[in-house]
Amino acid sequence: MQAFLKRFERVIVFSLMIFMMVAVFVATVEVGVILWQQIMEPPVLLLNVNEMMEVFGFILMVVIGLELLETIKAYLEKKVVHVEVVLLVALVAVARKIIIIDYYDVAPQMIYAVSALVLSLSIGFFVVRRALDAKPGGTAKREI
Repeated sequence: MQAFLKRFERVIVFSLMIFMMVAVFVATVEVGVILWQQIMEPPVLLLNVNEMMEVFGFILMVVIGLELLETIKAYLEKKVVHVEVVLLVALVAVARKIIIIDYYDVAPQMIYAVSALVLSLSIGFFVVRRALDAKPGGTAKREI
């Protein structure tokens, strides 16, 4: 029964990894199409601030997908979820939200909440990295 469950888990995680690869690829193609369309609209080769924010938002979405793919790959190989990578993905996701948010239409409470979230994730990332650096076999020495 244990062998069946391990095999089942491996198939599911491998399937998720393939789905993430497809999603990242499609998102990358979509970034290229959106960028091309916006560059070709008059005035040609010029983007306004809203168009740049949209492109940056999509690019960060691809980065988030790549980081999630890395997390799934690490779980498949080592059966370990790297907390620092998960926190980094969350920080990038919040940064994406900050970049694409329209500050004229958002309540001040939302801005305070996003600020608190960034602060909390940053402190959490700092604490995890510090703990892993202090550990003799810590994984924080590698590049993220």
